[in-house]
Amino acid sequence: MNIGIFTDTYFPQVSGVATSIQTLKNDLERKGHSVYIFTTTDPSVSKKTIEPNIFRLGSVPFISFTDRRIAIRGMFHAVDLAKELKLDIIHTQTEFSLGLIGKFVAKQLKIPFVHTYHTMYEDYLHYVLNGHLLKPYHVKQMSRMFIKNASGVVAPSKQVKATLDRYKIEAPITIIPTGVDLSEYTKPVDTSAVREKLGISEETPVILMLSRIALEKKIDHVLRSMPELLKYNPELKLVIVGGGPDMDELVQMSKDLKIDDSVIFTGEVEHDKISPYYHMANIFVSSSDTESQGLTYIEAIASGLKIVVRSAPYTDQLLSDPSVGVTFNEDDQLVPKITAYLDHPKSFDDRDARQRILYNISSDKFGDSIISFYHNAQEYFVREKLSNSSIDPEEYSND
Repeated sequence: MNIGIFTDTYFPQVSGVATSIQTLKNDLERKGHSVYIFTTTDPSVSKKTIEPNIFRLGSVPFISFTDRRIAIRGMFHAVDLAKELKLDIIHTQTEFSLGLIGKFVAKQLKIPFVHTYHTMYEDYLHYVLNGHLLKPYHVKQMSRMFIKNASGVVAPSKQVKATLDRYKIEAPITIIPTGVDLSEYTKPVDTSAVREKLGISEETPVILMLSRIALEKKIDHVLRSMPELLKYNPELKLVIVGGGPDMDELVQMSKDLKIDDSVIFTGEVEHDKISPYYHMANIFVSSSDTESQGLTYIEAIASGLKIVVRSAPYTDQLLSDPSVGVTFNEDDQLVPKITAYLDHPKSFDDRDARQRILYNISSDKFGDSIISFYHNAQEYFVREKLSNSSIDPEEYSND
């Protein structure tokens, strides 16, 4: 199958969406399919750089999210490329520029388009004029308009599907959690270099957070818990990996709380260099409540870390066994759940439970599920085409 993936964000940009797409691309290609990425230009990628099967369309920084980009040209070029590549299906991964171009290409080629709904936009409205311009109703209407005529929608979690059901999306919706290439996180890693770089001794317990440094990730909730955690163990370190718009504010907060000697902000780390950070830590923590599916949670689990994350429909389903991790509802539950794992690192181990979860989040299962989803979408596309025409279905099938 020849598959065109249309996305506004892809490597070298660091995001859960970029990671999800790369994981899918690698697994589909391993299984014999051809995958072509249509995405935006990036200032760090030279025009002379050869990127096999990746096509970049001219773009500019996206308003309010300057670390993300939006295409401003290339629609008809994308159509020509898609025809030359003989694409069988279009898979959009954004509701904005490349997503709209993907829909246009699918219409011109008369092939199905499917969509993955990654982002719970209602949690991000504060970025646009402090929430005074766009309301949840606008998100609903935008989502309905974009997904109209789709032959299928991937919801990465039950939470996303519930949202799309609330929006009354008519296209078939399938829940397919994004998988992880487990080999990147299960293989042995030398962590001494990372600890040495960060100035952390081998004996020091480390709490790891890995996310975009932005208000909606609620990193400040963990920072406010640090004074109590340092009473438990003054040697404890909190390592926060990632970049984002609110870095300065959170660095200042750590100073105001007088915990800056115990908090390390690494800045953005390239995704292919992330694994040692997971392996050098003792526990992974997140207080975010905006994750439709936290890929960092899955990566942490695959790396062998216990995780403590905020309760949500997705995390409550994922963390069904304390040998993998637990959730919390209120901030005052965070410290005792972290210290329980630090005090008893071996007490919760259950290899079978972990292996079951690892299989369910593997890239192999992810790829198989998406391939099945594509076939169902193609069948749906043909049925819809027949229902809107005067062609006799039996005559069509004989052709």
